[in-house]
Amino acid sequence: MELQVTTLDGKADGSVTLNDTIFGLEVRHDILHRMVRYQQLKAMAGTHKVKHRSEIAYTSKKSVKQKGSGGARHGNKAAPQFRGGGRAFGPEVRSHAIDLPKKVRALALKHALSAKAKAGELIVVPTVATKEAKTAALRETFGKLAWSSALIIDGAVVDTNFALAARNIPHIDVLPVQGINVADILRRNKLVLTKAALEALEARFA
Repeated sequence: MELQVTTLDGKADGSVTLNDTIFGLEVRHDILHRMVRYQQLKAMAGTHKVKHRSEIAYTSKKSVKQKGSGGARHGNKAAPQFRGGGRAFGPEVRSHAIDLPKKVRALALKHALSAKAKAGELIVVPTVATKEAKTAALRETFGKLAWSSALIIDGAVVDTNFALAARNIPHIDVLPVQGINVADILRRNKLVLTKAALEALEARFA
């Protein structure tokens, strides 16, 4: 697949040939769904917690006589049915993460890249390096390019000036190539790859 390379000034700068085994797959939405769910569950903190009966600092004295009250034979006031007592079957601190084979995760990334290429939402730029870390100037550039919602992937190290200028622009994410992931790709309308990122991805899946 041939794709035109565009500079940040909006000018054509040659073309690149995309690897069909990475960018030309028939998109499987079930694999994408599994991967996004895997990422979301792994990101959940799982720190929700309540106090159970054994953790309540409350009197353990028997509340009423065993017999003669006409009511139930209650004991410890820390029992769940009493006000101030412990919770029954409440949430515990735990991990929500699920397992997903490494090959499926790699395949999901290929399908996400293929989905963007197929939809015409994949853009390749020579570089994103800028001379100054000016947010206003970069926002104007993105406006001319119609990048209102974009994930921008640079090489192993993101240009410092570009990262500083882009970090306050809404709906613009900037990541190094090793941080590319399915959830972020699908969340933004455009996927922008530098040539360095493209080479790194093709080397990764070679």
